[in-house]
Amino acid sequence: MGQKVGSLKELASGESRVAMTPESAQQLQKLGHACLVEAGAGKGAGISDEAYRAAGVTVVEDAAALFAAADVIVKVRPPTVEEVERLSAGQTLLSFFYPGQNAVLLERAKERGANIIAMDMVPRISRAQKMDALSSMANIAGYRAMIEAGNNFGRFFTGQVTAAGKVPPAKVLVIGAGVAGLAAIGVATSLGGQTYAFDVRPEVAEQIESMGAEFVYLDFDDGQEDGAASGGYAAPSSPAFREKQLAKFRQLAPEMDIVITTALIPGRDAPKLWLADMVAAMRPGSVIVDLAAERGGNCNLTVADERIVSDNGVIVIGYTDFPSRMAAQSSALYATNIRHMLADLTPGKDGVIVHNMEDDVIRGATVVFEGAITYPPPPPKIAAIAARKPKGKVKEPTPEEKRATEATAFRTQTRSQLALLAVGTALLLFVGAYAPSAFMSHFVVFVLACFVGFQVIWNVSHSLHTPLMAVTNAVSGIVILGALLQIGSGNWLVTVLAALAVLIATINIVGGFLVTRRMLAMFQKS
Repeated sequence: MGQKVGSLKELASGESRVAMTPESAQQLQKLGHACLVEAGAGKGAGISDEAYRAAGVTVVEDAAALFAAADVIVKVRPPTVEEVERLSAGQTLLSFFYPGQNAVLLERAKERGANIIAMDMVPRISRAQKMDALSSMANIAGYRAMIEAGNNFGRFFTGQVTAAGKVPPAKVLVIGAGVAGLAAIGVATSLGGQTYAFDVRPEVAEQIESMGAEFVYLDFDDGQEDGAASGGYAAPSSPAFREKQLAKFRQLAPEMDIVITTALIPGRDAPKLWLADMVAAMRPGSVIVDLAAERGGNCNLTVADERIVSDNGVIVIGYTDFPSRMAAQSSALYATNIRHMLADLTPGKDGVIVHNMEDDVIRGATVVFEGAITYPPPPPKIAAIAARKPKGKVKEPTPEEKRATEATAFRTQTRSQLALLAVGTALLLFVGAYAPSAFMSHFVVFVLACFVGFQVIWNVSHSLHTPLMAVTNAVSGIVILGALLQIGSGNWLVTVLAALAVLIATINIVGGFLVTRRMLAMFQKS
């Protein structure tokens, strides 16, 4: 008989997410578990009790009945003290928990003998990405934050030139290029905003620029500070580095129309990065969305769960429920994270929970187990995602260095081609000394076709065709050049075969470029 997995209705004000969807319940049933849900738990996410029943889920009357019936409880928000008091010995709870800020809940869970798996403590290693609920929710929060900013901005994101005049593009600054920050950057660039992004980790510059935004560099040489920490998170900055940050932000503030702040360090209050004087320097109608509002906010003026307007007309948004504002999508992703965690806890796919504390992921996320507090966890035995790179500032090559590099490459390529020509000439002389003249005429055509066809096609920029098509077209180039040289032969059979070769090779070359064109179109903005 499998374990019973029950999903609670969320009690937090305005929380619309649910930890189990009909789709995730069907997958849990395949693992051997029976599924229960509290009546009305999915209403905020647009999921009716009837939809759960259709998926084979038992709908129970209230939370008390769910706690009494379920072996495993799943929910979104951290439990209240009353909910922890309802847990029984051996019962397992999966939810966000934030153990560093909830010592009282840890103690009460320990006293109750319950097992607690904190979804916010899933280690950032490759194998655990499918259970990384923080990233799932941060992705939605970053997306929704930019949509919210656009809704309050009241002007175009993209620049326009019309008969009535020119409209400049909105200038957007994203502070912090984690999951939420990158999601916000993606939306801003897609909408046509002129997007800038800052992060204390220099290795994310390439990611930012690949998304069409401009990375904001600091001129800071005191030890070449790298703000990366283990697990892909940012580390606290030194006072000198912080002052450089603030000076840069003061310089940017008068130019920015929208600012999205996402800077958070696990277990700490949000660092203050966008101060009151920066808000005062912004234009009226500008928008600040503070995704760190729940931990005190990155902006001095942020008020959690409120939208305020500063004295100079800047809108400051401190909502803490961005994922909940997209409850259907958030619930689907979070329920999938929960389902994957339970799949790891059910290795036999027989509905039997095996709480393997030797497993990096399970151990890292478990904060209370068998009457003992197991937080904080030991470091994972395998390397985390986004491991730190060696310190050192990435230097952009100067024009002189670029020219020197190109000259060196040209000389290397020239020497290589001269060597090939020398080898080819020696081969022709050797073969010509022994082969009949009729063979030599065809052999010379073949060699020339190979050389010219390769040079013509291979040197076309790969931005015009993929490397695979480049090789295919190089072969076709060899065929078509050889056929053109042979098409004037006096032998009618050779002429017919050469004409067929030209036709087939032409179809191949044209088709290759058309296929490449379609592939490139998939990566171009509409």
